[in-house]
Amino acid sequence: MDMLTTLASSTLLGQSAPTDDMRAAFLADVTIGLAYPQKAVPPRWFYDHQGSELFEEITRLPEYYPTRTEIGILKAHGADIAALIGPGRAVIEFGAGSAVKTPLLLDRIAPAAYVPVDISGDFLRESCEVLSERYDTFPVIPVVADFTDPVELPLAVAQEAKLGFFPGSTIGNLTPSEAVELLRAMRETLGDGAKLLIGMDLIKDRAVLEAAYDDAMGITAQFNLNLAERINRELGGTIPVEALRHRARWNALDARVEMHLEATRDIAFEVGGVRFFMSAGETIHTENSHKYDSASAATLLRAGGWEQQTEYTDADEQFLVVLAQAA
Repeated sequence: MDMLTTLASSTLLGQSAPTDDMRAAFLADVTIGLAYPQKAVPPRWFYDHQGSELFEEITRLPEYYPTRTEIGILKAHGADIAALIGPGRAVIEFGAGSAVKTPLLLDRIAPAAYVPVDISGDFLRESCEVLSERYDTFPVIPVVADFTDPVELPLAVAQEAKLGFFPGSTIGNLTPSEAVELLRAMRETLGDGAKLLIGMDLIKDRAVLEAAYDDAMGITAQFNLNLAERINRELGGTIPVEALRHRARWNALDARVEMHLEATRDIAFEVGGVRFFMSAGETIHTENSHKYDSASAATLLRAGGWEQQTEYTDADEQFLVVLAQAA
């Protein structure tokens, strides 16, 4: 899947979001992706306001271990992480969402500023209002942007030493080559002397992995199906959402969980004036979630321009938090 479509503009809180650019990029990703033999839509388009809310609900599900495990790691090792980072850095959080893990970091390191970057502007602004009320000793400056390319940061933090924060194993949504490009983009955004604190999910039992992406309550299914509903809402699509069902499966060869939307019958629909067909059983590939071990995590970071400084995991070795520095 093409995760690297450029959105040229970004906005700060109080300015209008680049809706025309985003809609054009969304339409291009969808119409190009649905034309592939294996239909696909990049997972960044999950995160409209409704999708972001559904994902936050997913993070609280009993099957979805990554969020609570990463929070446990940040709590248990927060003092050590803070000592290695040092005070006074501008924290740039990529894909901030609700920023639920962010206080675990900000409370420890006395940052110069906090700059959350996310593609979902409305959801980002809501979470930043809460953080702005909590913190009055440094500025909170949200940026609405697609961070898969270098991001133009606010002038207020241009001269500050920077810490990138990328929790949640979002890096796993990308193929290895895309992940390397993203890490290089982050390296360019953050500059020389930067550090990066990143979450990465570890390889584990197949049943645990598949349950995390196909929960008993069906919230992940709603999250996946919302992508089709968003295409209909925002792009004037005619996808018969009731004829699609959520599928999650472990791909051992590529060490990833895949999410798909599977047609339960033959269907035809239009998006952007282009007509598409799906046979019963055919799928739209909507997300990968790659899993790592310690060695593959370090190799990926090195290829992206980062040298691993230290790593932390939980007692069950389900999740990995890595602190790296710009190479």
